[in-house]
Amino acid sequence: MVTCTSLPLKPLFLTMTNKENIESLRKELREHNHNYYVLDNPIISDYDFDMKLKELQKLEEQYPEFQDLTSPTLRVGGMVTKNFETVVHNYRMYSLDNSYSKEDLEDWEKRIQRILGDAEVEFTCELKYDGASISLTYEKGELVQALTRGDGFQGDAVTTNVKTIKSVPLRLKGDYPDKFDIRGEIVLPFEGFAKMNADRIENGEEPYMNPRNTAAGSLKLQDSAVVAQRPLDCLLYGIVGQNTGITSQWQMLEKAREWGFKVPTAAKLCKSTSEVMAFVNYWDNNRHDLPYETDGVVVKVNSIQHQDELGFTSKSPRWAMAYKFKTEQVTTLLNEITYQVGRTGAITPVANLAPVLLAGTTVKRASLHNADQIAKFDIREGDTVFVEKGGEIIPKIIGVDFSKRPQDSKPTLYIDHCPECSTQLERTEGDAKHYCPNFYGCPPQITGRIQHYISRKAMDIEGIGGETVELLFKEGLLKNYADLYTLTKEQILPLDRMAEKSAANLVKGIAESVKIPFERVLFALGIRFVGETVAKKLARAYKNIDALMSASEEELTAVNEIGERIANSVTEFFQNEANRDIISRLKGYGIQFSLSEKQMENQTDTFKGLTIVVSGVFKSLSRDELKKMIENNGGKVGSSISSKTAYLVAGDNMGPSKRTKAESLGIPIISEGEFMKMVDSPMQD
Repeated sequence: MVTCTSLPLKPLFLTMTNKENIESLRKELREHNHNYYVLDNPIISDYDFDMKLKELQKLEEQYPEFQDLTSPTLRVGGMVTKNFETVVHNYRMYSLDNSYSKEDLEDWEKRIQRILGDAEVEFTCELKYDGASISLTYEKGELVQALTRGDGFQGDAVTTNVKTIKSVPLRLKGDYPDKFDIRGEIVLPFEGFAKMNADRIENGEEPYMNPRNTAAGSLKLQDSAVVAQRPLDCLLYGIVGQNTGITSQWQMLEKAREWGFKVPTAAKLCKSTSEVMAFVNYWDNNRHDLPYETDGVVVKVNSIQHQDELGFTSKSPRWAMAYKFKTEQVTTLLNEITYQVGRTGAITPVANLAPVLLAGTTVKRASLHNADQIAKFDIREGDTVFVEKGGEIIPKIIGVDFSKRPQDSKPTLYIDHCPECSTQLERTEGDAKHYCPNFYGCPPQITGRIQHYISRKAMDIEGIGGETVELLFKEGLLKNYADLYTLTKEQILPLDRMAEKSAANLVKGIAESVKIPFERVLFALGIRFVGETVAKKLARAYKNIDALMSASEEELTAVNEIGERIANSVTEFFQNEANRDIISRLKGYGIQFSLSEKQMENQTDTFKGLTIVVSGVFKSLSRDELKKMIENNGGKVGSSISSKTAYLVAGDNMGPSKRTKAESLGIPIISEGEFMKMVDSPMQD
């Protein structure tokens, strides 16, 4: 804190009870914390604050019966977390689609208008701070949980560490909802980062590489007292929950500030992409004056009703877009091009570079994507290449400095045989990548499929990692993922770095995986193009593996968001005799190949083959609940009106253009109540 004129400490009123003394001090210190860390407006000196904090600590030690988990004394840390529990998010944390030009934004606006019709759309622009994503859960105004983003579906509980961050309110003020989640970024200001590195250098330690990674790493430190010493900050930007009373993103920012959150003031309400670009251009030129790292602007549709109507793709909200600032670019030498084989057999060329510092990290390798990319830029070994980080994350080569090309340079000849098993590569028309067709004999494909099967999003088998899989394969103990269930402790113990306890944990982790639900098992099988979201849709549509295995391509494409490419991949996978044998073995080991009874509840074929559009605001159900009911009853949720739409479920404030289009196409428009009657009284064939 800054130093202010010292004020004499006011003695506590002697007539106060011990409980009242403690509560009074807590309230006062919370207000001082908020003034300093959120409003940047301290009204007492550091010394006075510290004295009051020590006084409170002493009272709390004397009277432990008045313990409060939101006390300002918890900011100093001290609790040690050995293992960070993985917890499912109340609401999924999606990633954002990126744009890099005004044309990208205009195309996005057109897509929005196609769905919303002639509705007037406003946009909220906010700076995209580069930190560690966090989700905070508040119940009755108190912080009860803090989760990292993780994979978007689940994250690590880092509540104890986050409570040490002074700008995170432990208790809210005002008219906050009973329960909600708020999302934001844990950041490390440049000034604090520089001081941390100065201290490390003085102590003879290696400096940290960049603020973002240091902030993320701080959240996973075991000792919260160490976290408390780091000048972390928390910037909030998004509230999710039921019945929040919030109708727009702009109102959300204002409300969050009122409740005590630190919400950046660098935001603007815009009525067009031209206004959005003015905001983008201003901050692209002035971002270096900010106290934190930032890599772009997040543009959101302002109306929450419109956001609900636009919904989500499998990965991102349709109502938000990240405009990324131009990335840092460097040049370095391309020493060698090597080739990697993925679990699907896809070949990825890799540029091995002379190490170079880029956007805070040392880059040694960059993906070259495919043969077409190499030919497009005429990339050769020995070239000096231009490298940047795509979206500030993945290094990529964007060109060659031909003025520095060696005279004896030779064009790159893309390999025609697999670098691992020497099988001749294949490339189908319209596909950018080459593939090794030796699906069951190419080592990286075999081990890659097993590693995918055991991964956290799939079967989540503890006690086994990629290196162990490679070792078990090399020793002949694994040839496919079904072999995992035949492993014994006696087979594993003789292996390198395998002790009694680790071998027992491995076998136990494999045994526990039989409890994993069907949709994750389906994802774990590693069918090409079947990711987590597609696996869930297929599991919900077919209920069990046998029904899915017998489905035709035509039947599969009738499922919501399943196209011809996915349908073809699924049928090919199940037509393969080796895959069918593996599935038969997995069935014998007790793997879940059908939806559970609980998952089957309220699932019917009432809307099978029908596409239903939901629009407007509803009284008894949320839009998401209506969409889930459509899918649970075999239907497909449409985002816009077309001749394929079977019904339009209309709520209040629905855009007039949707009604007009539905009427012109003769599409039945039904109310929420009529929809519920259809669910309760299924239509007869």
